Amino acid sequence: MVNLNTTILFIICLLSNTIYTYAQFETNESNYNIYAVNTPVNLSFATEKTPIYQLDIKERFDKEILINTYWQSKTILLIKRSKKYFSIIEPILKQHNIPDDFKYLAVAESGLENVTSPSGAKGFWQILEKTGIELGLEINNEIDERYHIEKSTEAACQYLQKAYNTFGNWTLAAAAYNMGIYGLQESINTQKVNSYYDLMLNNETYRYVFRILALKEIIENHENYGFVINRNDYYESLQTYSLEINTSIESVADFALAKNVNYKILKQFNPWIRKNTISNAKHKQYILKLPVEKHVFLNDLDTIKHICKSRENIFEIARKYDVAVEKILLWNDLLPSEKLKKNRKIIILK
Repeated sequence: MVNLNTTILFIICLLSNTIYTYAQFETNESNYNIYAVNTPVNLSFATEKTPIYQLDIKERFDKEILINTYWQSKTILLIKRSKKYFSIIEPILKQHNIPDDFKYLAVAESGLENVTSPSGAKGFWQILEKTGIELGLEINNEIDERYHIEKSTEAACQYLQKAYNTFGNWTLAAAAYNMGIYGLQESINTQKVNSYYDLMLNNETYRYVFRILALKEIIENHENYGFVINRNDYYESLQTYSLEINTSIESVADFALAKNVNYKILKQFNPWIRKNTISNAKHKQYILKLPVEKHVFLNDLDTIKHICKSRENIFEIARKYDVAVEKILLWNDLLPSEKLKKNRKIIILK
């Protein structure tokens, strides 16, 4: 006769082994695989063909497409920003007869943010101070138009046109934006070739055009690389109105409040204003951008007044009224991380 305790112990061990095996199977099933990225058959920049059939060119492109595909958090931000800022950049490029693909150069330079590089280059187009002044931008301790997206885009167009006039090739013009016209010309003269893809350049410029190509490919065909973006995921531009000034401003903060906004909002829409004062001794004309929604709201036109429930957050409210989170934050002077108290009144413009 089998001992009862022994039998129970055997059954428990059997069940434990079965449960473990099943759990292990489930874990294995849930593991994800990391795949190589298929290289596009046809690749071009500004209608100029990339010789992707050459093994070294394919490998250089593959490096950049892999880095930007698997750097998911960074790349998905670039995709989400693209709609907001391309709508500003594209018409300026077109006006100056610069190929549309150069908007991806701005993505490669700054990630579509007003950032500062270790070398002191600033803005979406990463323009150095000396170059910016040569291109007609105002740069001083109060005003820095490298942070003015429209004016800095126009300045970049000037430089790119000059580079194209020098090399007669848009791919080389893009490389020159990174390396400098003189430096690139010197490399061409030394190496006696005039194609970007045949040149041996410094590491940054050697990768530069391929990074632009990779970003272009991912942003234009993001579904092919696993990026799922819904319509409401894209960042939106708020409608603005223009306000002309030709006098000094002793306090930008006070000026903002007088225009029914605050210092933060005024600086967000006009990041080229660097201080709390604008001396403007020569009475130069500046054009400020201010959000229409804020202007309308504070003039008491139609609004929806949402009363917050317990533990409700801004994202739930945005989904309920089908409006962008950024707009609700602006209309109510909120921060994304700010907790909403019960019965707080939230303004929605429809």
